[in-house]
Amino acid sequence: MIKTIQGDITTLAVDAIVNAANQRMLGGGGVDGAIHRAAGRELYEACLAVPEVRPGVRCPTGEARITPGFRLPAKFVIHTVGPVYRDGRHGEPELLAACYRNSLALAAENACRSIAFPCISTGVYGYPIEDAAKIAVREVQAAVSARASSRPDATADMEVVFCCFSARDKTIYDRIVP
Repeated sequence: MIKTIQGDITTLAVDAIVNAANQRMLGGGGVDGAIHRAAGRELYEACLAVPEVRPGVRCPTGEARITPGFRLPAKFVIHTVGPVYRDGRHGEPELLAACYRNSLALAAENACRSIAFPCISTGVYGYPIEDAAKIAVREVQAAVSARASSRPDATADMEVVFCCFSARDKTIYDRIVP
């Protein structure tokens, strides 16, 4: 099941929430800062313990990492780094799609039956919301379909939530989500 809501992702009682993180994974603005504040200092410490793949980079753009949720109602936080939008012709769509695929793969590996996504890359990273929403919905639908084919018994229990902070963003997602 795929649904959209307007709200604060840090309050959702799902197995995993996705954090639109930066490559350092040590907190920032927007949803990243809100998740770090709500989860508490333990999330910062867990992120600090994630090995760097190169200096200052724990999670490269398009990849995902998982930590416990600590003080959040969610069991896990899946951190993914969306692309900074330039013009859509520098690999941004592929990198954004990879964020969703890799986050869903981590959720599956950790037996998550519910996951909530924010609008990745649409804040300070400047990705146009309509384009980003189309990619997000396409990737989630593909993953849910693949899961249904390989594990039909679990599909009915899979819940994917697109948690939009603004009413405008929710309206856009509502038009795209079937």
